[in-house]
Parts: sequence; C-alpha cells; structure tokens
Amino acid sequence: MANNAPRLLLGGTGSGCGKTTVTAAVLRAFQRRGETLAAFKCGPDYIDPMFHTAVLGVPSRNLDLFFVDEKTVRADLARHIPADGLGVIEGAMGFYDGVSGDTDTASAAHLARAAGAPAVLVVRPKGQSLSLAAEIQGFRDFAPNTLAGVILNGVSAAMYPFYRAIAEKAGLPVYGFLPPVSEAEIPDRHLGLVTAGEIENLHRKLDLLADAAEEGLDLDGLAALARTAAPLADDTAPLSPICEGVRVAVARDQAFCFYYADNLDVLRALGVELVAFSPLDDETLPENVSGLYLGGGYPELHAARLSANQSMRESVKNAVQGGLPAIAECGGFQYLHETLDGHPMAGALPLHVQMTKKLRRFGYVTLTAKADNLLCRAGESIRAHEFHYGASDRAGDAFRAQKPNGRGWDGGFASDTLYAGYPHLYFRAHPALAANFVRKCAAYEEIKP
Repeated sequence: MANNAPRLLLGGTGSGCGKTTVTAAVLRAFQRRGETLAAFKCGPDYIDPMFHTAVLGVPSRNLDLFFVDEKTVRADLARHIPADGLGVIEGAMGFYDGVSGDTDTASAAHLARAAGAPAVLVVRPKGQSLSLAAEIQGFRDFAPNTLAGVILNGVSAAMYPFYRAIAEKAGLPVYGFLPPVSEAEIPDRHLGLVTAGEIENLHRKLDLLADAAEEGLDLDGLAALARTAAPLADDTAPLSPICEGVRVAVARDQAFCFYYADNLDVLRALGVELVAFSPLDDETLPENVSGLYLGGGYPELHAARLSANQSMRESVKNAVQGGLPAIAECGGFQYLHETLDGHPMAGALPLHVQMTKKLRRFGYVTLTAKADNLLCRAGESIRAHEFHYGASDRAGDAFRAQKPNGRGWDGGFASDTLYAGYPHLYFRAHPALAANFVRKCAAYEEIKP
C-alpha cells in the first residue's frame, strides 16, 4: 500500500555537532503544533531513539543498511510514518561515515538516498567564519546526496544573521538556528549520551528546546521540505505466528534498556508474549515463561544492586543452566558472568568481567557459527553490532567474528538453548534467527517443569 510518508533526515558534520539535541527540539516543536510523528535513527544506536521515544511516547525505530536492504528500509518508513504526519530520521556520526572508513555504505547519506528523504545538515560553527561556507559546500559537493538545507546549531540570535549569510554562500538554504540552551543540556558518558530515563525533568528540558526551535527554526519550511519526498510503499510480507501462548521474559529496567523496537515487534509477530521484569527489583523471573531475553544496557552502573538481589541472580542461573532458551547480549551477557567488577552476578557462565576505560570493540561484525546452536546452524552467518568497554576473561569461541575491514576473532558462547556474547542482534535482518529462538521456547513450553 502506498503512503505519502512525508519525511526528512537530520544529518550532521560529525559526532558532537548536536544532531540529537536538534532532532529532539524539532520533534517536540512539531508535536506541540499537532503533527502526527514517527521518529527513526540511522544505524544501530540505542540511546538516541530513547530521546525520540521520550518526546513522542511511541517507539523510535532504527534504519540500518548494514542489517537490511534498501527496499526494507523504504517499507519500514511506509509502514510507520502516518499518512497525514511526518517522519524525522536522525543521522549517525558524520553525514558520509559508513560501515568502514573508506565508503559511505550504511551512512546517513546512503540512508537518505535509499529512503528518498531530503536531508538537512546540522552544523555547529565553532572558531569559523568564511570557512563555514567551505565546510558546507564540501558536504554538498562531495558525493551524490539529497542535501536540501542547513541548520546552524549552538548559534546565538545575535550572531545568526552573520553565520546565515556565510552559510548561504555554500548554495544551500538555511532553515534557521538553535541557540545554546544551557538548562536543557544532555550529559554524556562512555557509551554516548546518558539515557533519557536518567535525566531529571526531561520533559521540561524538551519543552525548552522546543521553545528555542520555535523561535529560531523555520519549522514551516522543514515541514514543507518533508512533504516533497516521493510516496513509498510497503510491499513486504508480514511475519506469521509460529506459536501460541509462549511467554518470554525480557529484562527491562535502568540496567537493561538496550532493545531495538523491531526486535520486540518481530518476537510479538511470531506469537510471543513478552513479559517485562527487573533484575534490579524483582525477586525472581516471571512465572510460566519459556524463554529469556537479557538485552544490553549499563549493568556496570548498577552492579552493587544487581549483586544484592541474590534471589534473582539464583533464579536466572538456575533457569539458564536448566535449559531455559536464553539470549544475552552485551550487558545481559555480563550479567551471566560470575562477577562484574568483583560484584557477584548470576553466575550462569564461569566467567569474570572487568570494566575498562578503553573501548574494547566498536562497530559492525558478521558472526559465523562454528556449530549448530540456538540461533542458527554451523556455517550460517549473522550480522551484528558491538560497542562495549567490558573485558571478559574469556571471549568464547562459538562464532568467528569479522569486521567489514576483514579483521576477525573468535567470540561468543552458544549451545542448543543459549546465545551469550557482546554482539547485539537485529532480528529483522534475520527473521529465521528469531524464529529458531521462538521454536526452541515453544519446545521448552512442552517439557518445562
């Protein structure tokens, strides 16, 4: 079915230029105008979509051309953007930064081309005058793109006329400015911004950003630009349920909060009932579950509380070692260790992990299974993503991991009922992977104690 799917992409010159702040400001300002909105994030990031979701109250979704093809991205946009609304896509890193250092594959520029989305470049002038025009013109002319305008971020109202005149020399229209809003600054930490749920008075901060957007941005112009995008169609086949009554426990609290909205949707579409629980606060796993999903997050920030919840740790250990089908990604994988920074964890795996100040792994990987396991057969490959500072004393050897640049290593733990490792999975890229997990959960349902 065709959908006008009005949409635009907010890209940036690089990390730190303020894409998330500008995106949140634009979303909240449009929302206050009564627009029906859908938000998206280019790439595998978890944290930025949390801010989109906090603004809109509906899940923000990842669009990732490493994981899925261009047709699937267009279908996702057609499916989720309201016909009478607007879709706002936040870019990743710099506009042309892709899966490897020498191509723009899976970059914001690639996504905008594939999605037919007009792109607006977020630029933060700093220590520049005329060089600002050269920078913008460089982005405009570097490679084929859909760039259709510029937003100047971190610019005061007094300086905006000066910077606008310079920016316009690059030949792109300027859609206004967002001034510094000190009361609405979003702090960061080792994995990027802090999560939306950790920010006190978040909605007041979002309103302050929207106030600034209404004062400094050409919101009417941005909405009109979004409506120049060509209609899209969703002609993909929907997933069909393969089970009934299967309940999967999903860890959802401050320590475990990194989940792709599409992963949860895929499980639901396959017939799963998702049951949220908190390893921080609940005493045991939920009753009558036939599977476990431990996503990523920040367990290291809550290690003492996780450790103090001995009944939950024992519940998880007994369930996993007793054959409950389980997926544990990154932070969830660390929770299955015996200790995290010396704090006792679930102990389902005979491992110990220490947090470091160095980024241990970062970026896309392809995992090739060495033996049949919960998710796939020997020799089959899974596209995944890693980003962590934790260092386990044993990486595992269930998969051969390979980066797009060819570098590889062994890693991960897997059995007939378990996947545990640092790589994050994206189920829409491999629906069969999710289906294998669900079938195993359904089989467990028949034999569980």
